[in-house]
Amino acid sequence: MKKFFSVVVVLLTVTSMSYAQKGVMKFKEETHNFGKVEQGKPVTQEFVFTNTGTEPIVISNVSASCGCTTPSWTKDPVLPKQTGSIKATYNAAAMGTFNKSITVFSNAESPSLTLFLKGEVVEKGAASKPSSEK
Repeated sequence: MKKFFSVVVVLLTVTSMSYAQKGVMKFKEETHNFGKVEQGKPVTQEFVFTNTGTEPIVISNVSASCGCTTPSWTKDPVLPKQTGSIKATYNAAAMGTFNKSITVFSNAESPSLTLFLKGEVVEKGAASKPSSEK
């Protein structure tokens, strides 16, 4: 019986340690709205996060929902209390509204999370005209 309790205590300790020692990605924003974007002019957003956990975060992959969005990300481990980023560039080729997702895979407490780019692609020159001219 003593051996059983010892095993239970060890398992509980190991389990609680594995949860307590994870990195946590805290983003300033998880959705970015570009508003109106001129067709053919790519736009880029940098999503910045802070590691609020206790262990380094390593981003293993970042994938976009389509080929019209290209991600890049911090390749080095992000230590606790340090920042990292995911940049995403949308090519703005197709007219109309868009809502693109970027999925981030890492060793953090949440092993995957999704970021979003939103906006509307308009014809050239329409994005910068005053609203009375549109």
